Amino acid sequence: MAHQISNSNEDELIHLLTKNIKTAPEILTGIGDDCAVIKKNNSHHTLLKTDTVVESIHFNTDEAPHRVGWKAAARVISDFAAMGGQPEALMITIILPPDTHTTWVTELYKGIITASKTFKCSIVGGETSSTTIGSPKIISISGSGTVKHNNLTLRSTANPTDLIYVTGTLGGSINGKHLDFQPRITEAQWLTSNIKPTSMMDLSDGIAKDLPRLAKKSNCGFRINKNVIPTNQNCTIQQALTDGEDYELLFSIPANKKHLLETSWPQQFNNLKLTQIGQFTAKQQDTLKGGWDHFTQQ
Repeated sequence: MAHQISNSNEDELIHLLTKNIKTAPEILTGIGDDCAVIKKNNSHHTLLKTDTVVESIHFNTDEAPHRVGWKAAARVISDFAAMGGQPEALMITIILPPDTHTTWVTELYKGIITASKTFKCSIVGGETSSTTIGSPKIISISGSGTVKHNNLTLRSTANPTDLIYVTGTLGGSINGKHLDFQPRITEAQWLTSNIKPTSMMDLSDGIAKDLPRLAKKSNCGFRINKNVIPTNQNCTIQQALTDGEDYELLFSIPANKKHLLETSWPQQFNNLKLTQIGQFTAKQQDTLKGGWDHFTQQ
């Protein structure tokens, strides 16, 4: 029997839509990771990603449009970081009600262009479309990138006993961080070149939602020490677990690389905090609830 999508969570809907999709042999990683991965040549793979921000869901109507543009592009760039890769090209689709001011659109693009210049990728095309008056503004960005074979890091390759880490501090993104965050491209490049995480993703929906996803993809359970979760100022641990839109890196490493990671983590990352928050296990031990879900929170 058919039912409204609000009766399903986001992961259940994605499974319903994609369960019968088959991919070609050159697709190394398809649906279910931060980016799709396609064979390119003997040294690199191609990464593909698309993401969307919607007015009143991902940004408020009164937000400065250049900050909205930065966020729209940075979300895609953050997913390239989560795979150990680099962005190369972006395509921008905007869907706008006809009463949108042209200055809003030009300021939006300033933010997108700033992000593309900062992370050294090109804007190569896109699409514009109108919608009805009163409808939300929608910005959808698709990107391509590249990753060295040896740097490619997936969600599905963690092992029991691997240690779980997170970069930065978490929680309270609604206070403005979600519009100004810095994709961890440089940090991920260092990690994949020097330590090589066994799994990695970026934190978009909160640890409470994303850590169980990472564990499930790697067929692991996990233990988590909530008392060490790194929080932003004036945020509770619960907010750090569930608010989402932090876009920090969540990753795992073998236990024998703990000392190497913690003693060699570069200070030039603006003293970016690095915290071990738990460990993967063979069987499920801890559980987490909460985090952002597009359909159950409407």
